[in-house]
Amino acid sequence: MLHNHLVVFLTSGLERPGRPCYLCGILGLLLHDPNINCAPEICEGLSLLQHRGQDACGIVTCGPKGRFFQCKANGMVRDIFDESSIRKLIGGMGVGHVRYPTAGSFNNAEAQPFYVNSPYGIVFAHNGNLINTASLLQYMDATAHRHINTSSDSELLLNIFANNLQQTGKFRINEEDIFTAIGGMMKQVKGAYACVAMLAGFGIIAFRDPNGIRPVGMAVRKTETGKDYLFASESVVAVASGFTEWDDVKPGEAIIITRTSVSRRQVAEPATFAPDIFEYVYFARPDSVLDGISVYRSRMAMGDMLAEEVKRVLTQHDISVDVVIPGLSRNRYVGRTFIHARSADEKNVRRKLNAMALEFSGRNVLLVDDSIVRGTTSKEIVQMAKDVGAKKVIVASCAPPIRYPNVYGIDMPSRSELVAYGRKEEDVAEAIGADMVIFQTLTDLIESVRHLNPSIAKFDCSVFDGDYVTGGVDEDYFSDLETLRADNVRSKIGKGGGGAPSVNGIQSSEGVVSSGAMNGDDTVGLHNTWKR
Repeated sequence: MLHNHLVVFLTSGLERPGRPCYLCGILGLLLHDPNINCAPEICEGLSLLQHRGQDACGIVTCGPKGRFFQCKANGMVRDIFDESSIRKLIGGMGVGHVRYPTAGSFNNAEAQPFYVNSPYGIVFAHNGNLINTASLLQYMDATAHRHINTSSDSELLLNIFANNLQQTGKFRINEEDIFTAIGGMMKQVKGAYACVAMLAGFGIIAFRDPNGIRPVGMAVRKTETGKDYLFASESVVAVASGFTEWDDVKPGEAIIITRTSVSRRQVAEPATFAPDIFEYVYFARPDSVLDGISVYRSRMAMGDMLAEEVKRVLTQHDISVDVVIPGLSRNRYVGRTFIHARSADEKNVRRKLNAMALEFSGRNVLLVDDSIVRGTTSKEIVQMAKDVGAKKVIVASCAPPIRYPNVYGIDMPSRSELVAYGRKEEDVAEAIGADMVIFQTLTDLIESVRHLNPSIAKFDCSVFDGDYVTGGVDEDYFSDLETLRADNVRSKIGKGGGGAPSVNGIQSSEGVVSSGAMNGDDTVGLHNTWKR
């Protein structure tokens, strides 16, 4: 009975979108008919990716004569894009982004997509995190002479790409030039990046880092006159919008789509393919398929394997469990400030446990959750269970102990804030007030995902084992990262977020920000439909 109960409850806990997610979602769309505006579909797609970032969102479209039309600001998709703002986003191709900052600040100037006017006019959306930003910034300043106006590594990545294109010196570029520029960029940067870009009047582009850490794929939709093309972080966007033939962008691959052609090429040297296993544990939607792996089926397998591990450990310690409780459900998109988010969690926890007091009193309780990070919420849940009379409280985690920071685009706490950092499992149990903590083994976690696509030999499991697939992560990097994240927290608390939307750090009111002329008559203007 324990096995069956645990599978059901664990799956429920894993699929809930309770805690805030710290990734980004990217989307690119090219419609065969340039006279149909793509913004409404991009907006719908971003809503399906909202779980990947809830702090800021943006859309940039490309209309007649290569003009870009933009709307972006801090906030949720439903709040930023109303009918009026969407109507002003003209053009049959565009790029969208939902953001949670993993590097950089909460400044609304860092809402994506980013834009540079030279060369050719480029719009850029990025999911991931670079780990060699210091040397890249030095290169941008001393050699490329390009000004990076924000602390976002996404803007830095865009400018490296733009600088490589600039080296062609051409009046007009072609696919070969773009592949060369991206390939050169992949030799320069280290880290995780899944990107979608758009060149004015040319087409849309997607590429993925050589290790394939962050996801992105493409799909096609046949129309009466031709084909529409989509890039997105997750396959759920394609399915919901009637696109088929979902195909993941391969590690180190670049794909260029225009209205007349699709070109794809491996532009990076071979590297270890290691998608982030935490996408399957927590971040991706259960109805998505990433790198040929059904997220839902992988989570079902995680439940099966955790159930076996729980049975093994309980039998070893001669403990029986009377009641199994899943991770508690919370509001889908709770506010992110530390005070309000925690307050909302506490209220939901108390409502849930107060209603279950009779189930807990005098019983051994097994609480099942997807992961234990800081341990603060787990500690509250355990204490409340004991307050209503639970005899023993055992916590089962679908994820192994999280002992190391994520450096590839997930804003996990610093090492000192991770409850499992430097602690054995019995010490974690003591820290959260539980009688016992049972973690999924890393071997079982990997197998629960890999068995659905045996061709993937390795996953990035760095938050569990400290093995960073890109290399280049040392004590100095950790120290700098933790300082940056601490500064961001203080900045957000002090400023409260929000503020007037901006372009490249310049506070703007609604209107047109001129980006200057380029290539003779091919003038590109950045038209902003800001949300006030």
